[in-house]
Amino acid sequence: MRVGDGTDPATEMGPLANARRLEAISGLVEDARARGASVLAGGEGVGNRGFFYAPTVLAGVPDGAEILHEEPFGPVAPILPFTDEAAMLEKANGLEFGLASYVFTNNVRRQQRLTNALEYGVVGVNGALTHHPEAALGGWKESGIDTEGGIEILEPYQRVKHVNLRWGSNPA
Repeated sequence: MRVGDGTDPATEMGPLANARRLEAISGLVEDARARGASVLAGGEGVGNRGFFYAPTVLAGVPDGAEILHEEPFGPVAPILPFTDEAAMLEKANGLEFGLASYVFTNNVRRQQRLTNALEYGVVGVNGALTHHPEAALGGWKESGIDTEGGIEILEPYQRVKHVNLRWGSNPA
């Protein structure tokens, strides 16, 4: 991925929001590494100016790693080992947060089963998430208390009323 100026059309990923986020991401990756996780890609800042961090993939992330107990809000994907589908769901749904998750399989029944079972506000299937303004976006558990986007955001402003009208012979 090309990391750089977010206004450059050739850039695929821009900077993090601020210096605190850059420090937080660096700390989460270093903590995972110190606990035995392997860095398969990235794992470091990019350049010496701005708040750029390379897209990072961590494998073998142990249960005690901070990245599994804090939302990173940065370009880090922890890969969690599991033995079967039930163990994967237990591990994934056991995390405190639930903004986004991903499923990679060409088995349509497994896609449906997993997208229904995962306790996340957004589930990407076989690729990166693409968010459309008309789609609701919201996290579950500690990842948020509401949604944004989509028609669902209008619900607090609506007052629903059912009227059952029967016309009789005397309209006055």
